[in-house]
Amino acid sequence: MRDGSDAQLIAEVLGGDVESFGVLSQRYRDTCTRFAVRMLGSRADADDVLQSAFMRAYRGLKNCRDRDRFGGWLYQIVVNECRTFAARQRRRDLRFVADPEIIDRAVAEAGEDSSGTMSEHVEYALSRLPVEQREAFLLKYVEEKSYEEISEITGIGVSALKMRVKRACDGLRDLLEGVYHG
Repeated sequence: MRDGSDAQLIAEVLGGDVESFGVLSQRYRDTCTRFAVRMLGSRADADDVLQSAFMRAYRGLKNCRDRDRFGGWLYQIVVNECRTFAARQRRRDLRFVADPEIIDRAVAEAGEDSSGTMSEHVEYALSRLPVEQREAFLLKYVEEKSYEEISEITGIGVSALKMRVKRACDGLRDLLEGVYHG
């Protein structure tokens, strides 16, 4: 892999060297993939989102104002693509089963199965959180971003992010207590 700052690689891409974008992509692929998989709950969905995000980044590269902070700019694109995908998926899921009683019963039955591993239960619990809480939780505790960095990525104020993270923690605790103490 070639060395060089993000800004240097961006200058090369804008100068016509498409391979330099491959270097940039590889530099951030693992972090973006980890976030997208946890956010969406599926590697296949994450791959679709990442393909779209990297295409948006490539096409909009000239709009990246602080080229030394390309990673943060790309992360914003990934977060937005995950939000869009999750919202679209939620609308699609609600169209298939509109009866809240059926949905609640299915969720309760899924929660009764305590035979899975802790990791599976955590992934399941994460998937049950509202998208905005899951996003804030993952950025804070999995990606280990500061509230200021998360605010920059998401465009949400720090106090609102702290509340989302707190609610996510409370929600996860409630969901996991049902599995391990229920």
